[in-house]
Amino acid sequence: MKRSVIAWIFFLALAQLLLFPADGSAPVASAETGQRISDHFDGSHYFNPGTSHPPPGQEPGRSRASWIWRYLFGNDWPEWSGVKKVAPGPPPPVRVSKGDLSVIPIGHSTFLIQMDGLNILTDPIWSERSSPVSWAGPKRHRDPGIRFEELPPIDVVLVSHNHYDHLDLPTLSRLAEKHSPRAIVPLGNLALVRGAGISDVEEYDWWQSVRISPDVVVTLVPAQHFSSRTLWDRNETLWCGFVVSGPAGNVFFAGDTGYGPHFGEIARRFSPIRVALLPISPFRPKRVQEPSPFSPSVHMGPAEAVQAHLDLGAQLSIASHFQVFQLGMDGFDDAVNELSAILPERNLHSDTFLAPLPGRAIMLTRRPPEAADPQHLETYGLNR
Repeated sequence: MKRSVIAWIFFLALAQLLLFPADGSAPVASAETGQRISDHFDGSHYFNPGTSHPPPGQEPGRSRASWIWRYLFGNDWPEWSGVKKVAPGPPPPVRVSKGDLSVIPIGHSTFLIQMDGLNILTDPIWSERSSPVSWAGPKRHRDPGIRFEELPPIDVVLVSHNHYDHLDLPTLSRLAEKHSPRAIVPLGNLALVRGAGISDVEEYDWWQSVRISPDVVVTLVPAQHFSSRTLWDRNETLWCGFVVSGPAGNVFFAGDTGYGPHFGEIARRFSPIRVALLPISPFRPKRVQEPSPFSPSVHMGPAEAVQAHLDLGAQLSIASHFQVFQLGMDGFDDAVNELSAILPERNLHSDTFLAPLPGRAIMLTRRPPEAADPQHLETYGLNR
């Protein structure tokens, strides 16, 4: 059904959800885990690196409400027609050996990271919509790159924050039933993820680390973003990125973030970064003159993502958060096209920052290369 037809139905349902939330949203953490109160927590809300309060225009509830209103009733959104059908990729191997690394984009911010004998999923979402309800809200415009039934055994799930396109309860419930994974989440998200059926959930603050195998450590790192699942709970839980470190190298998953100085600090602590998974959408294309529905401080477009790649000194970056859910004013191909145009402007080879089709494995050789050289990289179905 068209957006104009379902708008009023969705709005009423959303209003009911906000008044009577049913997903068990957690209060700020630390009470259950006994962890220290964070230095980016003012007693009721978390805040971004280098700030002590929400940035202008990002007060709790304000911009989220304006985005919902614009999504429902705006008539200036570019058309993302239909679902872009791409055959799913082949079933991944059950595991890769110690020192080996394979990254498979599933779509949006979901990646299957296979490294050092572990299978790790980031922000998993196989649902048809990113929404509190299954029948309305932002829908998929590209199918998941790997069939859920063909996933290898999942050991660890990393959830970066509580937005519906990153913390999808139906997918987490399916993972709990079939794989019983361990979940690592930022502060405040433990109860929500545990409520999806995953019993082994741990929450941590930025720069805290946890060992997930004898060889592999996960560290939560800052992101410049926000959290909310209703209009009334903005920034009551933390958001983050992750660095996964093992014999195969350091893999940085940014989650969802704006551009900021945190990339330089992550590079300082974790260099060399072998692979960075960086969002490139939503953003405001040059042709769009209207204000963006999102503050540019909490999301990156291709230009900011390329600068983040340079700040990180990443040997290879892989794009995320594009061509799946329409969340901004950019058209379906805008982020990929702009990324392709920016790379030569910054004197970067096209194989240093990839926007691959979902389901196509990016495999790196056992010995980390000195730079992102194509001879060390196998890529399939590059989307550029």
